[in-house]
Amino acid sequence: QGRTGRVSKGYCYRLVHKVFWTDFIPEKPVPEILHCPLGTTVLKIKKLGMGGPKALLATAPSPPSLGDIECTILQLKELGALTTGVQTEENPYDGELTFLGRVLAQLPVDLHLGKLIVLGHAFGCLEECLIIAAALSLWNFFAVPFKQRLHGYRNKLFFAGNSKSDCIAIVNAFKAWQVCKQKGELRHPKEELEWGRSNCIHIKKVREVAELFHDLQKRVKAFNMHVNAQPSAMDQECVYKQRFILQVAIAGAFYPNYFTFGKCYEEIAVRDLAGKDPKTNVMLKSIPPYGYLYHKQLQSLFRQCGQVKSIAYDGSKAFVEFSRNPVEGFKILPAVYLSVKMSQLKIPLELNVHYPDDIERQLQGVTAASVKSLRVNVNCQKQTVEPVEISFGTLEQSKMIPGCLVSIRITEIVEVGHFWGYRTDEKNRTVLQSLSAEINFQNLTDLPVSPHPELVCLAPFTSLGGEGYYRARILYVCGDFAEGFFVDYGNRSKVPLKKLKEIPSCLQELPFQALEFKICKMCPSAKSLVCGEWWSHSANQRFSSLVNGCTVLVKVYSLVRSVLHVDVFHYSWCKEPVNIRDVLIEECYAELAEESYKSRQSHDLLKALFLDQVNKEEKMTESSCCTYPSRREEEKHLIERLLNLFSDKKSAAPSRKVTSVVVLVCHYMTLLLTLSALIQKESINSVVVHDTPEDHFQQLLVAASLSAVGSAVILEETSLMPPIPGLLAFLSMLFAPAIELRVGKSGKYFTGVFCGLGCNETCGAPLLPENDMELTFDVHVGVEDITEINILRTAINKLLCECVVCSGQDRMTQLQEDVRQKLLCLVCKSKPRDIIVPTWYEKPYAWNQVDSRCIIDQSEKEHERGNGLYQLHKLVVLNV
Repeated sequence: QGRTGRVSKGYCYRLVHKVFWTDFIPEKPVPEILHCPLGTTVLKIKKLGMGGPKALLATAPSPPSLGDIECTILQLKELGALTTGVQTEENPYDGELTFLGRVLAQLPVDLHLGKLIVLGHAFGCLEECLIIAAALSLWNFFAVPFKQRLHGYRNKLFFAGNSKSDCIAIVNAFKAWQVCKQKGELRHPKEELEWGRSNCIHIKKVREVAELFHDLQKRVKAFNMHVNAQPSAMDQECVYKQRFILQVAIAGAFYPNYFTFGKCYEEIAVRDLAGKDPKTNVMLKSIPPYGYLYHKQLQSLFRQCGQVKSIAYDGSKAFVEFSRNPVEGFKILPAVYLSVKMSQLKIPLELNVHYPDDIERQLQGVTAASVKSLRVNVNCQKQTVEPVEISFGTLEQSKMIPGCLVSIRITEIVEVGHFWGYRTDEKNRTVLQSLSAEINFQNLTDLPVSPHPELVCLAPFTSLGGEGYYRARILYVCGDFAEGFFVDYGNRSKVPLKKLKEIPSCLQELPFQALEFKICKMCPSAKSLVCGEWWSHSANQRFSSLVNGCTVLVKVYSLVRSVLHVDVFHYSWCKEPVNIRDVLIEECYAELAEESYKSRQSHDLLKALFLDQVNKEEKMTESSCCTYPSRREEEKHLIERLLNLFSDKKSAAPSRKVTSVVVLVCHYMTLLLTLSALIQKESINSVVVHDTPEDHFQQLLVAASLSAVGSAVILEETSLMPPIPGLLAFLSMLFAPAIELRVGKSGKYFTGVFCGLGCNETCGAPLLPENDMELTFDVHVGVEDITEINILRTAINKLLCECVVCSGQDRMTQLQEDVRQKLLCLVCKSKPRDIIVPTWYEKPYAWNQVDSRCIIDQSEKEHERGNGLYQLHKLVVLNV
């Protein structure tokens, strides 16, 4: 008996089993103090000056456990909300309130999100951090449409850009909504709802985020933290630099939720993927017999991911290759991410297949096994289905290279070190002239089909104003114009659709004369990665100034998937040749890098070829050419016959559905977490593909929060840091409360670092062992680097102290710029740090491993520790 609706007397009926009610439902609810985080409560106790939190909370009617109180206080110290001791007396379970602690006590958000706001102010990205804090405090505003989870992932991937960060995706989506509102494009509620539906965003939830954002903005003004009302216009490099600094602030706020990835076994992966490019290909398994008969169905299934260029069948496997724009950089296509996501979401790929017995009855005496296991290549652009030709890889492709040294005219620069051009030797000039004469001799006709991407046709090169026609491939169509890529020269131009002509059949099969090049043994420097998506704008400009429109000499290193990896030399008759890679490295735009396994394989083969040491292979090629064509024609005839008999429209034979096709990507491209942790399915990084598997340094993944599901740990709202060698170690040392440097046996160099809250000075036991991190260095780290980290920590402390005394906005902007510059100087060195082989410390996860006589403690020099966020790290003297 009780009250109903709280307006009058009534009865309450509980529709549960009596046993469940009496045995499982508690008589009284568990007090909130026993199951909610105690962090904010402890901070309020310290703010009100009510004594030690441990003693006060013990007097509560339902006191939390002593272990929970102690753990909370230690976590607040690790966060930087409490100092490590009360005045001069060492007390691990108490501390003074810092500036960060006072801010956190006033904000209605999670403590780590509050720290993100403070670090955002320190690094000059407060607005972005307020948006992230507001969004992560409420329900996720990214919608997951019913039975359209792939569409939702695609939209989130779009908002993230190339940042690989859920937090940055939130910022970009929120700002996109704000911009549309400010422009007046979403005045009517229906327009706003339609915008949200098309972008997979909950409008009601994004409005709630906007309300909390404005509330937080008002609250932080009390601590002299202000968002710039009118941000100054920024060039392209400044935008990328701001994004990197925001990523660093995210890493600092969510310390110690740091994760790394497992080792990539590149050699095994190259074999598993049959040497195909993992940036453009995905592998399928469990393909039914005679799978090439259903290539149109498979192409249709993958159309939601991207444009399929070809499908190669090899037994029960198939390799789907997506189209790559030849004038875009070597990056992993979004279609690859979406294909792997399809597999992860277990989206069924259903094929209507025929019974093998029905197919084999039509073969009339031909051995079924020989046709069933045929290696078949389907060209989706040309709409051809043919048996795979016997190929000798690099040997076969090397016919396009006259020798080790080639003179090249560069016609199109894609990015630093990646360009198109054509050979300028007499033989190639004759070929191009003959080809041009043949084209202009033909009676050209209009296109019989509508222009579409990947269509090869004839087009005028309008940029030069000439009337001659050349072979071209359409990149995209926009209105009455098409962007054409001229396949014999390597340049591109915008062409009116009405001027496109059909290419005669006699010119279709001739090899394209344009060559694609990539400078070998080179990768972007840290500065280029920070100031650009891969290469910075200034790096691209410098490379263009060195080679654009020039005739250069290239020395071929390898040939990988029709791309020549080369050394490029700029030469003149009166000077020594200049290696372009050396110039870029000297000017800090690039660094030396290791070539991929596939490239090294090709290099060894080409080296032997150019030294005339492949007589055996040449004989093999000659003998194969004598016998292969007739057999290939027979196989081609059989395939055509089966396609005619069992095509989807013509065949009346019974069929069945097969759903066992599974999408895979080669495992060396998929990074594996070193800990038994899973990334949240809605996260952008639920599909992580490594761009450069030949790099051996560790890449850092930061999680905004962790949750436990059974024995697994789920990483939520993740951010993948840029692939900069040593960044994991430097960010860990920058944001860790305390560190202990690991020294090699000779005492002359550092091998790693131990990060954490430190240990009890009395007994030496670690204070918070579950959050301690043992790291090995993969780049050379010296005393000067630790000093730079201390200088940066001091600059952050100084800025926060100025917040307390309410300095003017100009002074605050000056201090923020000082912090930003010190951060960039730490990461972007004028000379790249030397790569070293990581050496694991012999006594890991233990404090006090360094002789106290070799330690320099700088913490005594630190002033106003009550307002500072970080204490200075101890230095270790090395044997010189």
